[in-house]
Amino acid sequence: MITFYGRKSSDNVQKTLWMLLETGQPHEHIELGGQFGGLDDPDFLKLNPHGRVPVLVDGDLAVWESSAIIRYLAAAYCSGTIWPEDVRTRAEMDKWMDWAQSKLYPEANRLFWRLIRTPEVDQNAGKIAAGVELLNIYMGMLETQLEGKRHLCGDALSLADIIAGATLYRYYEMPIERPALGNVKRWHETLTQRPAYRQAVMVPFDELRGRLAF
Repeated sequence: MITFYGRKSSDNVQKTLWMLLETGQPHEHIELGGQFGGLDDPDFLKLNPHGRVPVLVDGDLAVWESSAIIRYLAAAYCSGTIWPEDVRTRAEMDKWMDWAQSKLYPEANRLFWRLIRTPEVDQNAGKIAAGVELLNIYMGMLETQLEGKRHLCGDALSLADIIAGATLYRYYEMPIERPALGNVKRWHETLTQRPAYRQAVMVPFDELRGRLAF
């Protein structure tokens, strides 16, 4: 059975747990990090010497780094569906997955830290405004890509949806100005109909407000 480590309020854990739930594989979820501690436990450090979550253990294999875990789960358990067998289809998915991981996700996370996790007295309004502007530009790119599509790369859910779509819950929950993005909003509503998305990603973040260290 798979064992998965990580606290539910971590965004890296959320997108990885979403992928795990989509596989339908039986697993045990052990919450570590934050108020749960355990990241410096010697047994955990044997799994991930960096002392970070998420970590997934499948038999004698330990996988860390969220994108590596997501790709492993898709290739191992979702071949032909979330993990396309056609290399051209997979290349299209990989482009958007890697863009989301390197551009969209970091900017969404940076804004979340500045606006939600930073105590209000210490917030920098200029940096927040710049972050909102850039994130909305990225969302506009998704708006264009989603034209005529149910999901980011076509009709079927792919890893591109997992990485990019995991940013949407907090995007729509943060108190920011958002442009009218009909395709993105429709896509988000489609994702919210998936039980795995609701369970893993739609996690209230009140415990993180004004909390830099966790």
